[in-house]
Amino acid sequence: MARSAHIHPFFDPKTWTVSYVIADQATRLAAIVDPVLDFDFKSGHTDTTSADRILSYLRDQQLKVEWILETHAHADHLSGARYLQQQAGGRIAIGEKIREVQATFKKLYNLERNFLPDGSQFDHLLQDGEKFRIGELEVTALLVPGHTPADMAYLVGDAVFVGDTLFMPDVGTARADFPGGDAHTLYRSIRRILDLPGDTRVFVCHDYPPKGREPRWETSVAEEREHNIHVRDGITEQNFVAMREARDATLEVPTLILPSMQVNVRAGQLPPPDDNGVAYLRIPLNTLPRNRA
Repeated sequence: MARSAHIHPFFDPKTWTVSYVIADQATRLAAIVDPVLDFDFKSGHTDTTSADRILSYLRDQQLKVEWILETHAHADHLSGARYLQQQAGGRIAIGEKIREVQATFKKLYNLERNFLPDGSQFDHLLQDGEKFRIGELEVTALLVPGHTPADMAYLVGDAVFVGDTLFMPDVGTARADFPGGDAHTLYRSIRRILDLPGDTRVFVCHDYPPKGREPRWETSVAEEREHNIHVRDGITEQNFVAMREARDATLEVPTLILPSMQVNVRAGQLPPPDDNGVAYLRIPLNTLPRNRA
């Protein structure tokens, strides 16, 4: 019988992000999924409060970090992966198609010449279907593009971590209008997740709850197939694409997309400092559409 993972969530109310620690309780080995580095846009200051909550939990539970897993290069928060690696170890991993995302955003930001869009900023690039372990827990990496070209989901026993591909049933699905995104591809990726057994637990990376509901982050394949407002059973690819493209055309650019992508394509590393010892983020003027990326 496969081992069961112990899963502990960490909700960040500022970015509506949920990070996770996945632990094999027998070996005390763990992985961190989608950690957050706090960032105050007004002052330009980073902060490690969210990541330090994870560190405190790791110490309390006497867990050793093997992996720090990114589901994709996030546009709505900065990654705390590098900070957590410096404090607790582990290998930072992301899907191998991150190279496509890096190449796109290197051009958009005109990043420094020695920034190479080859994925070398990460410790390991995962292929679709690749299997690896957290202690004795087997993990399968699933390529689920559409939101971005590089999105990965992580299947651990009866649990799947879906990043931004799916949200809670009353919220729906990710947008597909970022560079390299595609609504047709997103639909097919979602159906790949929804083809898992109905009792598979689904852990989302964000929750944007309707008024009156507290944030939640765990659902199931069966609940998504029956109730997801965008992709429940019976909604065709054509219907989904029409809805998604119309909806995406109305969405604003995420608040933190400009700083977050510059950090997240570097696996959570801040840009290299200038000659004065200060690191700077770049804001490309008049390049992104007014209402969306």
